[in-house]
Amino acid sequence: MRLIILCLTVLVILIQYPLWLGKGGWLRVWDLDHQVQEAQKKNDELRARNAMLASEVQDLKEGTGAVEERARYELGMIKQNEVFVQIIDPNKRSTFVAIPPPPVEPKKKPN
Repeated sequence: MRLIILCLTVLVILIQYPLWLGKGGWLRVWDLDHQVQEAQKKNDELRARNAMLASEVQDLKEGTGAVEERARYELGMIKQNEVFVQIIDPNKRSTFVAIPPPPVEPKKKPN
């Protein structure tokens, strides 16, 4: 009787091995499921980024408002007869570096 119980126990263990550790086992399925979830999360982030870029391209194609806004904020352009006011926070450190203009060379007098 002990031999039969021992053989059945060994057979149950042999059947369980592929279920847990085999090519299509639970551990492999869990790992693949985790990889799929990460890929879906990354795809969702990329879809959101693409939608934002597509709307920005659409704005730039259709109207001058987006172009004007970019010119103002990125290039510092202002309209004619417009007053530019810049409020600087004294607690915030500036990232701009002032570069002095090149020295002016005196003109030589013709002889």
